[in-house]
Amino acid sequence: MSHADTLSASMAYAAAAEDAGFDGVWIAEHHFISYGVCPSALTFAAHLLGSTTRIEVGTAACVLSSRHPVALGEETALLDHLSEGRFRLGVARGGPWLELEVFGTGLPRYERGFPEALDLLLRWLGEEKVTADGEFFAFRETPVVPRPRTSPRPPVWVAATSTATVELAAERGLPLLLGIHEDDAGKARLLARYAEVATRSGHDPRSVPHTATVLAQVADSRAEAAGTLRAAMPGWLGRGTADYVRLDADHWPRRDPHTYVEQLLRIHPVGTPEQCARRLTETIERTGVHRLLLMVEGAGTRHGTLDNITRIGAEVLPSITGSRKARAAGGPSRAASSQSSAH
Repeated sequence: MSHADTLSASMAYAAAAEDAGFDGVWIAEHHFISYGVCPSALTFAAHLLGSTTRIEVGTAACVLSSRHPVALGEETALLDHLSEGRFRLGVARGGPWLELEVFGTGLPRYERGFPEALDLLLRWLGEEKVTADGEFFAFRETPVVPRPRTSPRPPVWVAATSTATVELAAERGLPLLLGIHEDDAGKARLLARYAEVATRSGHDPRSVPHTATVLAQVADSRAEAAGTLRAAMPGWLGRGTADYVRLDADHWPRRDPHTYVEQLLRIHPVGTPEQCARRLTETIERTGVHRLLLMVEGAGTRHGTLDNITRIGAEVLPSITGSRKARAAGGPSRAASSQSSAH
C-alpha cells in the first residue's frame, strides 16, 4: 500500500471495528520507518474520536522519550474533554532510535529520562498546578489548563516488554500494556512481578486493568489462517523493521521474520472462529488480563483486514462474552489494534 492508502485503510478499520462491536481501537506510533506510517498516535486518535460515536480510542503507544510530557498532558486533557472520556492514553519508553536525534531530545532521555517524564505527565494530569526541578525538566509553578474531565486523572497505560519497566509501572500503580512477543506464561510472569512490586508500593494489583496485545486471524481452517499470515507477514515485517536506525553502539540482533511469524502463530489466536475464541479465553484465564488488543492487520491487505475484523466481531467475540449485557456487567474487553503499517 502507499502511505495514503495505508492511512485511509486504517480509518476504515476503525469504522469496521465500531460496527463489529469492538470496545475500542488503539493506534501505534512510529517515525521514519515503513513498518508504521502514523507518526502521531495522538493526532490519529483525535481524528477517530471525532468520526466515531461509541468506541474508546487509545494510543499504543505515545513515545515519551521523544515527546515533552507537559505537551502530551495538555493534549490528553483536551481529548479527554472533547471525547467525553473515550480517550485512552498509552505511553512507552521507545527505543534508541533516530527520532531522538531528529527531535533533539537525545539518547539520555531514552536511557534514563523515562521515569522523570512519566512522573511529570502524571502530575500534570492530576494536579491543579505543577512545577519541575529535575534533570530533564525544570520550570516554575504553572497552572494546568485545561484540567482533565476525568477525575482523579485520565487513565494511563505503560507499554512494557522488560521487568524494569514493569516494576516502574507497578510502583506507580499504572496498568501495563503488554506486547505481542510474550506467550501467556511470559505475560503471567511479568504480571506476577508487577503484583509483588505494586503490593509493596501500597497498590492493589487486583484492581489494575492491564492490557495485552495478541495477533488474531480468523479463517475457515487453522491451515488457511496460518497460510495467510505466512504469505504476508514476513515480507512487511522484514522490510519495516530493517529501517530502524540506532543511536547507541549496542548490537541489535534482528529477528528472522519467518521464524518470528512461526513463533506468533504458536502463541496467538489463529484459526477457525472456535479455535480463536478458545485461545483468547485461555489467555484471559492464564493471565487474568481482561482487556485484549487484537492486532488484526496481519493479512496485509485492506479487504483481508476488513474481513478479519467483521468475522472476529460476528463469530469470535460473542463466544467469549456471551452477550452485550454480560459485557456491560464487566465481561472481557476487546479492542482492535492498528499498526497503520505499509504492508
